[in-house]
Amino acid sequence: MDYNFDELIPRRGTNSEKWDAAPADDVIPMWVADMDFRTAPAVIDALRRRVEHGIFGYVKVPEDYYRAVMGWFARRHNWHVERDWILYTSGVVPAVSVVVKALCEPGDRVILQTPVYNCFFSSVRNNGCEILENPLLNTAGRYEMDYADLERKAADPRAKLLVLCNPHNPAGRVWTAGELERLNDICLRHGVRVLSDEIHCELTYNGNRYTPFAAVSGRCLGNAIVANSPSKSFNTAGLQIANIISSDPETRARIDRAININEVCDVNPFGVEGLIAAYREGEPWLDALCRYLWGNYEELCRFFAGRLPGLRVTPLEGTYLVWVDCRRLGLTSDEIAERLVREGRVMVNSGTLYGAPGEGFIRINIACPRSRMMEGLERMASVMEKMMKQKE
Repeated sequence: MDYNFDELIPRRGTNSEKWDAAPADDVIPMWVADMDFRTAPAVIDALRRRVEHGIFGYVKVPEDYYRAVMGWFARRHNWHVERDWILYTSGVVPAVSVVVKALCEPGDRVILQTPVYNCFFSSVRNNGCEILENPLLNTAGRYEMDYADLERKAADPRAKLLVLCNPHNPAGRVWTAGELERLNDICLRHGVRVLSDEIHCELTYNGNRYTPFAAVSGRCLGNAIVANSPSKSFNTAGLQIANIISSDPETRARIDRAININEVCDVNPFGVEGLIAAYREGEPWLDALCRYLWGNYEELCRFFAGRLPGLRVTPLEGTYLVWVDCRRLGLTSDEIAERLVREGRVMVNSGTLYGAPGEGFIRINIACPRSRMMEGLERMASVMEKMMKQKE
């Protein structure tokens, strides 16, 4: 079946955070992580059937839901999840917050591998905990884990949890099984649990394969809490559905209590139906999406090589979020992002949103029709070329 990812679908005026938060109608938004594509036809059909029923009361999550989750990860990722391991909630960010609440006390420390998704910072601090940064190493433009620094941070007696981003946002890494096992060995030595945010798990390219952290080994499984959702890969964030997966009954009981304390125990009927349809019938659409997104990335790389060769595009192994090193411009990330909006009428994310190691970088969302992406890149180049000349 053919899917038209080139279609320009109007989103402004639909209460879209991505589009309607833009400062003006002529601004192209390439910032917040949602896509400008319709979701898989199977998901739309399932939601249409649910709407036609016309009654939207409280939801009893059915066994079909659990079977869909287990079937998807077994079939697509060779990860065999048990029914009892799954706790549903309203999103991955609430999931991170409840796991921090469940496994940490106020004053405990949580390790983050910066630059990293900005909501991790608030999830830690809102629970009265402190952040220990384990900055990633930027080696010739490719990010790697700093295991020596992780050993030091994990040895802190107040360190109780590491929040892993797998695949990593915004660095674009898809961590290998070997990298994940080495991280887990360090954490186990020091009694640090691992919460793995795997929301971008389906969006991988060019031979890079996502490995569920809990599927690496029995030792990883026993130390893992995994948060995942179809929301990024199927563009259904507004349906508000996610899962927390843990094989340990005591850990699940603590998390379940925190879910109820945080009042994120109820989900909506559309999230349930959307997940079932995505995981049962959405695979062909998802595979076509990943091919299209990789084509967008290749076009972006060619564009930067030709127009902005002084700026380094970080290799993209996973996600649809491109991390660009703009330090040669001699401006802060905030200054670059502000000028791109003001002068170029295009919105990107400032790198400092993801921690101090993001200074001098920007994050670009390429999950849009290629013609729109190219227009946005042209606007960026018109401003960045001026920045480069001004620096010279």
